[in-house]
Amino acid sequence: MSDARIDLLHRQFDLTWGLVEYHLDRLVPEDVLWEPAGLCWTMHRSGDGWTPDWADTEPDPVPVPTVGWVTWHIGWWWGVTLDHLSGRAPRDREAVAWPGPEGVVEWLAALREEWVAVLPTVSPDSPAPFPWPEGSGMTVADTVAWVNAELMKNGAELGQLRLLRAASSANP
Repeated sequence: MSDARIDLLHRQFDLTWGLVEYHLDRLVPEDVLWEPAGLCWTMHRSGDGWTPDWADTEPDPVPVPTVGWVTWHIGWWWGVTLDHLSGRAPRDREAVAWPGPEGVVEWLAALREEWVAVLPTVSPDSPAPFPWPEGSGMTVADTVAWVNAELMKNGAELGQLRLLRAASSANP
């Protein structure tokens, strides 16, 4: 996958990942499940794994996510995107195995490595299998741009949550 559009998207991804990585590198396990408000979406231990808070219809008011929930969300949408682009059956939301506070940074880094490996194998002008409905006219290049935007948004959320926790700990 190489043309001027894709080269631009790759540079944008590298910039976006660098901003996400800045916060991931500074996360400590205590940041991950910290609840910044009374109404939160977080991750819960369930048997031998973790389950996210979820509602099929977005509640009003929308709960504030924890770092854990945001990282699970990244793993869900990015993993499903990778499934589609790699020709695998897309996993169900319930099948996303979040690794817990101690493994989340490595998990997201592995998704990044898989993403970087998949991009050269796909055609930017092919119809996008995800996240838009079939027949939308969107292309794989549109999907790559969407990943960059979604990752930038989630990275900003991670950073803000991490900074809020640090500030609240410094000023009890």
